Amino acid sequence: QGQLVESGGGLVQAGDSLRLSCAAPDSTGSAYTMAWFRQAPGKGREFVAALRWDLTTFYADNVKGRFTISGGAAKNTAYLQMNNLRPEDTAIYSCARYSRPYSSTEYYTDSNYNVWGRGTQVTVSS
Repeated sequence: QGQLVESGGGLVQAGDSLRLSCAAPDSTGSAYTMAWFRQAPGKGREFVAALRWDLTTFYADNVKGRFTISGGAAKNTAYLQMNNLRPEDTAIYSCARYSRPYSSTEYYTDSNYNVWGRGTQVTVSS
């Protein structure tokens, strides 16, 4: 399966904003749940946000109210608008597509996703 393509990371100061983009190079004709995960140095991969195939959104508690996920599930695209960034948001952010269309069971578990991007670095300085 093709890999997802991400863009939009960078180095910003605390309180700044960034927008990450993710797209699948292939069009399957089906709607998938898309998600963003992140991994900080020395830590495990962490769920950030998910856009369910029916466009319902889910967020981790520590980003709720600051981050917004959007996109087109049928187009396998996902965007992550990150506002009021904090130093603890520093991580490699990766986009992922759920392993089956029209599904989202345990959307917060990375093992349920089987197509990933390479990741994009987000660094927030204090």
